[in-house]
Amino acid sequence: MPKIFEYFGFIFYFYSNEHEPIHVHVMHGARESIFDLIMMDGELAELHVREKHGAEPLTEKDKRTAEEFIRKYHRNIIDKWVKFFVMKQSVRSTNIKKKL
Repeated sequence: MPKIFEYFGFIFYFYSNEHEPIHVHVMHGARESIFDLIMMDGELAELHVREKHGAEPLTEKDKRTAEEFIRKYHRNIIDKWVKFFVMKQSVRSTNIKKKL
């Protein structure tokens, strides 16, 4: 389960046995939601939020914060996805300490 980002209490990560579409799990406290990154022509076209089975979903405020973060860092998320799942290389977690 590679953790890819930390941002003011939010943890962004992949499970090691993931599937497409490219998506990232976001945890804040004991809550968790999943964000699917929908790409068109190499650009982020949409984000779909879904619940993780058995987990309490993020609050609406936390979903907005996570979505804003993902929109800003989506290229980094995709790069880490490709590196981990396609190239089979390890990825490092990045701690973002600057507010969006």
